[in-house]
Amino acid sequence: MHVHKNDMVLVVSGNSRGKSGKVLRVIPDREKLLVEGVNIRKRHTKPTQSIPAGGILEREQPIHASNVMVICPKCNNASPVGYATVAGVTGRKQKMRVCKNCNEMF
Repeated sequence: MHVHKNDMVLVVSGNSRGKSGKVLRVIPDREKLLVEGVNIRKRHTKPTQSIPAGGILEREQPIHASNVMVICPKCNNASPVGYATVAGVTGRKQKMRVCKNCNEMF
């Protein structure tokens, strides 16, 4: 996937368009991810030992990975992600992500 955990992303389509946040969790088999503060839904919860009060809780719900763009840590702009192959520390080839705006690897 073009998005990894702890990346900053910008939502480009859907109800949360224009919001940005940090990726909390990536679900690669469903091509979805959880983004902090994006796609908040209300969940009615019964009291349990871990949540003694119960009630209506607000939680982030997964969104599809195609609806977000990674914010480049170098230029701080949302941009498409490309890939480049470079020699790693051990001499093996390694696939790195590249910002399409500033051509920096991250």
